[in-house]
Amino acid sequence: MPTDLPYAADAEVSLSYDEIEVLRLQYEKELAQAHITVQTKFNYAWGLVKSPVRENQVEGVRLLQEIYRTEPSRRRECLYYLALGYYKMGNFTDARSFNDLLLSREPTNLQAQSLASLIDKGVAREGYVGMALAGGVAAVGTLLIAGLIRRATRK
Repeated sequence: MPTDLPYAADAEVSLSYDEIEVLRLQYEKELAQAHITVQTKFNYAWGLVKSPVRENQVEGVRLLQEIYRTEPSRRRECLYYLALGYYKMGNFTDARSFNDLLLSREPTNLQAQSLASLIDKGVAREGYVGMALAGGVAAVGTLLIAGLIRRATRK
């Protein structure tokens, strides 16, 4: 899914397993000490969102939501990655909501602008798939009805 939008690189580039593992080990070390710094939690959530694995993305979004709720000073940086996480999971409604909130605060944010374009393309693509599925269902339904009518007129 390459794009010509330079600021949307986060949507395409994933972290490797080893890179995520480094972040996970730091997070678990602090968890075992019963004190996780906000920065460590954010770094781990960021890495999970950038993972190609959906379960990791879900966990990353969950952690970012916790930070967003509990750390008002970190909300701005959470907004983009929440939008990105939802985008990568195909939840374009929530992706757009968080991205629009960021753009309302920072209308010239190039990352958010390019992510908005990607979200719009994802919504359009999803719409095309939906129309194709609906068309396929309608065609099958028409064939079934035609078959039933043909059977009924033969009897």
